[in-house]
Amino acid sequence: MTKTTRRGSSRTPDTNRIAKERIECLFALAEEVSGTDPARSKRYVALARRIGMRQRVRIPADLRFRFCRRCSAYLVPGASARVRVQHGKVIVTCLVCGHQKRYPVVKKHRKE
Repeated sequence: MTKTTRRGSSRTPDTNRIAKERIECLFALAEEVSGTDPARSKRYVALARRIGMRQRVRIPADLRFRFCRRCSAYLVPGASARVRVQHGKVIVTCLVCGHQKRYPVVKKHRKE
């Protein structure tokens, strides 16, 4: 009897860790070149998203708000994104494609 394996089953803890490291590295590179070469930063974000989708690894929460889900542009407030607060929601508008992302304002609790 031969043992059957699923094709493309490269999901091990090591590959997940490597994928997360590469995603973080690509976002760091995108941040570096966002001011000088927006097309290259967009490519870095697209690659990071593709790695995440292929390995089924979530993009970390702190990086998830830094790119446009529609066009993969790296969002820099004031340069490639407009950030507004209206009616208890933060509205981030991509200035490349016009896509809007809305999420609720989260208030930090003070310890007294």
